[in-house]
Amino acid sequence: MTQQQSQSQSQGMLPFEGGASAQGAAEHAFAAHAMPAEAGVWDELRNPGGALRTPWQTFARCLPEPQGGLTMAEDLNRRVEQVEQRIRLDGVTHNVFGEGGVAARPWSLQLLPQLIEPADWAAIEAGVQQRAELLERMLADLYGPQTLLQRGLLPPALMLRHPGFLRPMLGVQPAGGQRLMIVAFDLARGPEGRWWLVSQRTQGPSGLGYVLHNRLVIARQFPEAFRELRAQRIASSYRMLLDALEARAAQVAGNSTPRIVLLTPGPYSETYFEHAYLARYLGLPLVEGGDLTVRDQRLFLKTVEGLEPVHGLLRRLDDDYCDPLELRPNSALGVPGLLQAARSGHVVMANALGSAFLETPAIQGFLPAIAQQLSGQDLLLPALPTWWCGEPAAWANVKADLGNKLLRSTFPRDGRTSQVFDRTEAAVHDDPDAWTVQERKRFSRAPIWGEGAVTPRPALVRVYAIAQGEGRWHVLPGGMTRVAQREDSSISMQRGGTSLDTWVLTEGEVDAFTMLPQRLQVDDLLHRHRPVSSRTGENLFWLGRYTERTEQLVRQARATLALIDAISDAGADTPASVRQALSQLAVRTGLAPLGVPTLVQSARNFERAVLAGLADAKGGSVAYNLGALERAAMGLRERLSPEQWGLVRSMGESFTRALEVPSGELPTLQQVLAPLDRLALQLAAATGAQTDRMTRDHGWRLLTVGRLLERLQGLALRLELFLRHEALATVSGVELVLELFDSTITFRARYQRHEDLLAIADLLVLDSTNPRAYAGVLRRLRTELSKLPGSAESHEPLLALLPPVGAGLTLEDLRGAGEAQIAERLLMLSVELGSAAALLADQIGERYFTLAHGMDQRV
Repeated sequence: MTQQQSQSQSQGMLPFEGGASAQGAAEHAFAAHAMPAEAGVWDELRNPGGALRTPWQTFARCLPEPQGGLTMAEDLNRRVEQVEQRIRLDGVTHNVFGEGGVAARPWSLQLLPQLIEPADWAAIEAGVQQRAELLERMLADLYGPQTLLQRGLLPPALMLRHPGFLRPMLGVQPAGGQRLMIVAFDLARGPEGRWWLVSQRTQGPSGLGYVLHNRLVIARQFPEAFRELRAQRIASSYRMLLDALEARAAQVAGNSTPRIVLLTPGPYSETYFEHAYLARYLGLPLVEGGDLTVRDQRLFLKTVEGLEPVHGLLRRLDDDYCDPLELRPNSALGVPGLLQAARSGHVVMANALGSAFLETPAIQGFLPAIAQQLSGQDLLLPALPTWWCGEPAAWANVKADLGNKLLRSTFPRDGRTSQVFDRTEAAVHDDPDAWTVQERKRFSRAPIWGEGAVTPRPALVRVYAIAQGEGRWHVLPGGMTRVAQREDSSISMQRGGTSLDTWVLTEGEVDAFTMLPQRLQVDDLLHRHRPVSSRTGENLFWLGRYTERTEQLVRQARATLALIDAISDAGADTPASVRQALSQLAVRTGLAPLGVPTLVQSARNFERAVLAGLADAKGGSVAYNLGALERAAMGLRERLSPEQWGLVRSMGESFTRALEVPSGELPTLQQVLAPLDRLALQLAAATGAQTDRMTRDHGWRLLTVGRLLERLQGLALRLELFLRHEALATVSGVELVLELFDSTITFRARYQRHEDLLAIADLLVLDSTNPRAYAGVLRRLRTELSKLPGSAESHEPLLALLPPVGAGLTLEDLRGAGEAQIAERLLMLSVELGSAAALLADQIGERYFTLAHGMDQRV
């Protein structure tokens, strides 16, 4: 610990009493924990005299009084832990890309907010509104008459060489009349206290979901400070964005209710969490490119009920990935024909395609003259001085001082809009158009709480402008502040940056608006329909299947390992038929690899193979199925509660962690039994959440059908193998089957000491009240199938694959039959039902997920 930190902590623990003096003491204690201000930069916490700035004085006075004898520092540390816990519970993540692929890490959020005073915000707001409208006018000109090019205000080489200028959109008037619906501007405060524009984002600006979650978390930590500082609320901005989209989409929809969707690149996107979070908050379906299709130049959503028209698209997918037919041909994320639908004016897009070239830093040097041409105004918000090296005069002006400036790429590289390079003058000389020089500025320092002290970090604030129409723009009164670890590091979440909630302070009224729109009418409710996309339906179907499959596999693994343990400890003489059945079942279900010696041949080698596979995420055993379950759930983030998603993630993480062993070693039998027991309880909780905590729409029914089909197929396989190997002729075989069917207690209560095959058939096959008997599964399956989308007539081919009633077998059919005859009938039935379940799963996929059976009609 440094001397400064030690001193600040001791000062923070001094006792203070009294009203006004206690308030002053709080300011003093907070200031005492702050590290000294850096020279040559603007300090957001302190004024030049070293005292706390006025908003921070108020913030310090309003800090919650520590409870339980804690010091201020200890209380703030406790709040840091609460923030981290809230992020973990809500499943807020940020995908980080590295050599090992994509890894989801918890979102990084600091405890202290960024405070922006009213006068600063007024300047920011006016400057951002002006710049947003300027960009909209530029796009209208450059995709229209191109007077800016003709008058030499923008070099043709800069625009036409940029891949973000889309020639297929020339002359196109976008549906709704607005090209930019939302624009993000990254701002930083310089050493003199003035705000500067660093960069701008016009394609699908990210961050709005994180902004919202940051606010919900941090405002709850400091409610009194939030109220006393008169921090402006942000909910109305999201309502304005949605209203603006709906108003323009209504022009396309005509007399029908407009449907708007949020287009995401998918679960492996860097900011997928915020896509799901924002979609849920706005009440929009979250879709991927594969969920959409273009027919007759119109955009449709593929749902389990057929094709439904889409009139508005809030996209988080960059331009060049949007249409593989006309843009990037290898894109698997876009929608073939989307450009044609946009050109035809049949879909409103936020933002319209073709604005990516506005994100290049090279364009900033030309904007002042362009602003004069298009609006007759000087820009209110300056950008960092920028020189495009494609202009010989600009390059000659800066090349002598290149070491003190940033050299950036003019055009996108490696998926990034612009990158900073450490290049020499020779690199610029070879291709001057490809390089841009930008002034270096030392960004202001925002206060960060950590390790008992307030430390200053370089900060960048992203603010958002939302189009209201007719040249009017609304600026969200907040934003996302990002801070770097140190001055020479990138202010990027991908490179170790962290975020702050951004409080815009006001001297006027605080907006009390909520996301609740005007009062609903009966007709509104009649027209409100949440579609289930084919991809969502498929993910739900497999969520049910993998939950059931993993639950069956865990039960099987526990029974198998317990049997091996009994053989090892007591030398139990388990019949060879039971060992053989269990061995083949393990191979068929992925619990053991193909080719492993059976329990009859070598119980020790079989045990080692099972233990080695449990935590192998690629092998097909428990860890593999947990990973598949998590991947299915990841595609459903907007539909699953934080508790359900957290449960799914924790199952895989805790199970893998519990089975960790040094390289080259295997977990022991004793080491895996407790994690398997815990996982069984977690899976029971997951099944309960799926059964009782989800709305019974078509998606839920597909989940249920998937779970029931997996159960039928799994139970049929287990009974088939035990019958085929004549293992049910033994007591241990009967006990194992009852354990695998989770029916031991009921069997013993009903039949006492009998192990007859007829008793087995009665409970595990014919009993419709047993949820794990054939008849019980089939009864529910027929009910859910009949409620899937489509007419009763369309359901008949699916239902025809199953017995019309019961399990296809009755007790009367078995009257007078001997054990061998009963076994033969049960074996035939098990094989038939297993095959029927597999065929039914395929047909459901063709009908509802690929729309291959007449479900592509427009509804």
